[in-house]
Amino acid sequence: MNETERYAAVAACKWVDEVAEDAPYETSLETMDRYNCEFCVHGDDITTMADGSDCYSFAKKAGRYKEFKRTQGVSTTELVGRMLKMTVEKSKPVSSVSQFLTTATRLAHFTTPRDLTPTDVIIYVHGAFDLFHVGHIEFLKAAKALGTYLIVGVHDDESVNNYMGSSFPIMNVHERALSVLQCRWVDDVVIGAPLVISDEVLTKVAKVDRVVCQMGRGNETELDGVDSYKLAKERGIFVEIDAPLSNMTTQTVMDRIMVNRAMYEARQAKKLGKAVVEEELLKQEKAGTI
Repeated sequence: MNETERYAAVAACKWVDEVAEDAPYETSLETMDRYNCEFCVHGDDITTMADGSDCYSFAKKAGRYKEFKRTQGVSTTELVGRMLKMTVEKSKPVSSVSQFLTTATRLAHFTTPRDLTPTDVIIYVHGAFDLFHVGHIEFLKAAKALGTYLIVGVHDDESVNNYMGSSFPIMNVHERALSVLQCRWVDDVVIGAPLVISDEVLTKVAKVDRVVCQMGRGNETELDGVDSYKLAKERGIFVEIDAPLSNMTTQTVMDRIMVNRAMYEARQAKKLGKAVVEEELLKQEKAGTI
């Protein structure tokens, strides 16, 4: 994603209060003070500058650094690596290589539960939401504006592979569900939602008032020719919206990688080499030798 898209993606995270644009890679005390930040927080892995120095050395020396355990198996480098494994022909999803494991505790951390009220207007949308990006964010924001409670159905890996083809999805269903749950416009997620919206979705998950989709996609059918939105249309609760950035798709992100494949392959190799050095520095730091 470009700079503007990354600002928007971070701003949409429900735990973020403010985005510091054009921030320096090396965190300075001046930058922290400018934004009234008491602490700088990072995972338990060392991030270094080009010269090998610690990006957070100033905050650490000032006693203004906090650390938390890094989530294993999820990173930009990991996702780019999966994209580089993609094939043109339909094949096994690259999401199958994921080492990321979801627990009930982790799902709970991403959920902000609230009781539904009789006055709530419940919106339902569904899709793959692979490589969660600003196109998804703008769509979810526009959908939420039609009601007060947004439920998002996230399709399972096999279903996504069937209708998207190639080696999609890149992220497995739990990674995609958590990506959606962190979005500030989303209230709840149906993991492994049916491709064809059923009565169970419309009445058992919650009493859905509106089913929303992006303009021009309401007539798309599944592989067996069944209209995904047939039941919603019959009940008069189907709505199409023209959300901003609708031309931004998962394929858009993929194309950016593939057009510059050689550059990204070289970058991946460089990052893997840098990671080895940073791992050694981390061991030395924990041992107190640096």
